[in-house]
Amino acid sequence: MAEGESKKNALLDNIPCCLPLLPVRDIVVYPYMILPLFVGREKSIRAVEQAVAEYDRKIFLVAQKDSKTEDPSPDEIFRFGTVGNIMKLLKLPDGRLKILVHGLIRAELKKYKEEKNCFIAKIKKIIEKENIEHTLEVEALMRNVKSQMEKSLSLGKAILPDVVVIANNIDDPGKLADLIVSNLVLKTEETQSVLEIIDPVQRLKRVNELLSKELEVLAMQKKIQSQAKEEMDKDHREYYLRQQLKAIQHELGQVDERTEEINELKAKIEKANLPEEARNEAEKQLSRLAKMHPEAAESGMVRSYLEWLIEIPWNISTEDNLDIAQASRVLDEDHYDLEKVKERILEYLSVRKLKKNKMKGPILCFVGPPGVGKTSLGKSIARALGRKFVRISLGGVRDEAEIRGHRRTYIGSLPGRIIQGIRQAGSNNPVFMMDEVDKIGADFRGDPSAALLEVLDPEQNSAFTDHYLGLPFDLSNVMFIATANLLDPILPAFRDRMEIIHLPGYTDMEKLKIAKKYLIPKQLEENGITDKDLVISDQAVLKIINEYTREAGLRNLEREIATICRKCAKRKAEGSTRKVHVFPRNLHQYLGVPAYQRELEYKSDEVGVATGLAWTEAGGDIIHIEATTMKGKGALILTGHLGEIMKESAQAALSFARSEAEHLGIKENHAEKDIHIHIPAGAIPKDGPSAGVTMATSLVSLFTNRPVRKDVAMTGEITLRGHVLPVGGLKQKVLAAKRMGITNIIVPARNKKDIQEIPKHVRQNIHFIYAESMKDILEVALKNPNGDS
Repeated sequence: MAEGESKKNALLDNIPCCLPLLPVRDIVVYPYMILPLFVGREKSIRAVEQAVAEYDRKIFLVAQKDSKTEDPSPDEIFRFGTVGNIMKLLKLPDGRLKILVHGLIRAELKKYKEEKNCFIAKIKKIIEKENIEHTLEVEALMRNVKSQMEKSLSLGKAILPDVVVIANNIDDPGKLADLIVSNLVLKTEETQSVLEIIDPVQRLKRVNELLSKELEVLAMQKKIQSQAKEEMDKDHREYYLRQQLKAIQHELGQVDERTEEINELKAKIEKANLPEEARNEAEKQLSRLAKMHPEAAESGMVRSYLEWLIEIPWNISTEDNLDIAQASRVLDEDHYDLEKVKERILEYLSVRKLKKNKMKGPILCFVGPPGVGKTSLGKSIARALGRKFVRISLGGVRDEAEIRGHRRTYIGSLPGRIIQGIRQAGSNNPVFMMDEVDKIGADFRGDPSAALLEVLDPEQNSAFTDHYLGLPFDLSNVMFIATANLLDPILPAFRDRMEIIHLPGYTDMEKLKIAKKYLIPKQLEENGITDKDLVISDQAVLKIINEYTREAGLRNLEREIATICRKCAKRKAEGSTRKVHVFPRNLHQYLGVPAYQRELEYKSDEVGVATGLAWTEAGGDIIHIEATTMKGKGALILTGHLGEIMKESAQAALSFARSEAEHLGIKENHAEKDIHIHIPAGAIPKDGPSAGVTMATSLVSLFTNRPVRKDVAMTGEITLRGHVLPVGGLKQKVLAAKRMGITNIIVPARNKKDIQEIPKHVRQNIHFIYAESMKDILEVALKNPNGDS
């Protein structure tokens, strides 16, 4: 014992109080440890060289707090470390050093100074207690620590068996603690905390706590590994059992569900009569499906894709009804008038009948106000042709994938609406109606209108490729019919691919005939009554048309008729057996007070008030343009919710009136007066150039103090020279004038050809005046101050 103490004292005496400082990363060096270190930092290399040259190979090894710090200062290292002896030194080719160090004793950093490009540390050597009494507690603690170390080894902890043997032969608690903690893979902070405990028994207690925590982690880790292994074993077991079951079923001549599904899909592919390209793709995907695990996520996607390929009618067509007379009867049964559309369909059937070989389907676009029967006309065409009918609404559609489909890489992907519609129809030549094409939107996901260019191009749609299918599909047999309220929002390239057919509004007499033939019988049936319960006179229907609705179509008219039918149904349900007769005199009992008045708002001819004709989405309408002057600075005030084009027309009208003041008989100078032009119904937006002549007439009437005839309505665009340019929507405007009882209509001379498009019964009792310049209009519309025109 005395010999050991003398050796220890000699060792302590040989360790100087000042030593070179070597910061180490990610490791804490303990006494009695022998380990290699790679030294690469400049200051560290200088510290090693100093230790070898001047300090008898002694060096102070301290762990640094943050391993990422490249050049730590003494404040960035721990205060406690280990004095080590450099046993071997090897210089590497890249300039680094490899040293083998042996930990000697603990030491505490007291001061430091920088010398010769390295830190020299002043240390306090820590002398541990020896010959500690092995009390019952200490003995139990040592045994428990040794037992836990062996247990951790059994749970898979990476501890060398030699370490366990050495630990079992150590009787000193301090050395045992140092040996175990230096061989456990712990965080630097935890290992350092044990190094700083001077008392051996307390240090061993801390190691015991760390070992207990480590055992819990190892036990949980083993549990997780065991569960994962069980799952893998289960999968392997299921696979082997499934393979064995398949072999047994094969021997018994039976087929499992998976094989049965594959065989069923294969039979469907054979039966589907797919084109060669589609058939090859189907067989390729079926082969992939057969090799996949049934629970694989992709198997569901492949199965859905195969079902789509099989169910699409690649070569299934319906036979067209080529009986022209019968098709004409069907069209007449379903719709009144619309001769232009019916004629176009019959022309197609005639060509189809004469041309035996394949011909491309027409691509039509019905443009007209709401309620004129665009959608129902598509159904009627399908019935007349003997084809299936499919309708999709494109209003508000903003995603290009709605047309072309989603690629199969996305979860829940589907074909676009075109292919979905073809599958729904069950034939490759349906009548395909696309409603509201003027209301298609566009955003960051693409422009559906651009995607429709291929669909509606007869030269391209014979090989339309949906993103989901990835195969060309022939759409040339499909009869596409688009509907729109306005042409302006439709892209020019999109519009160019369609044959535009305008469906103007109906006249009062046309609405009456449609109501008697279609609307009233339909509503009687829908409300559970018959013509024995309700009779609506023709005059009552006309009053509904003129005073309860104001539209180009028939929707509101049908709603009002439905209201009368419901009231009659209510009486019948209450037990009344009296037949209801509806006449103009008792119409208010069913529909209330009329919503519109047929009479003009102005009862007499007035100065500065002219009547114009306007076109709206709902058909034609009457507008009254009022003008007045007041003291001011010559400003032009425009009110009535006018658009930019209408404001420019007002400026042009005023410029014409002022420039032609002498010829028009305008004597007073209005340059110092403000001029106010107002169009009533300010809540309704108004725009377009066709009110130019009306505003000019109103201004000239105001400046010359000549009243405007209230029985004259006009339409036309004006130029600065007073020329009258043609306008559109003439039929709807004439219908609006007729509804209001106006008998004199001034139209541009260049629109004379369009008058022939208006039915004769509408033109009856209307006097058309064709104007080439404002002079022609003013001669008819203005009266002299004494009342003569």
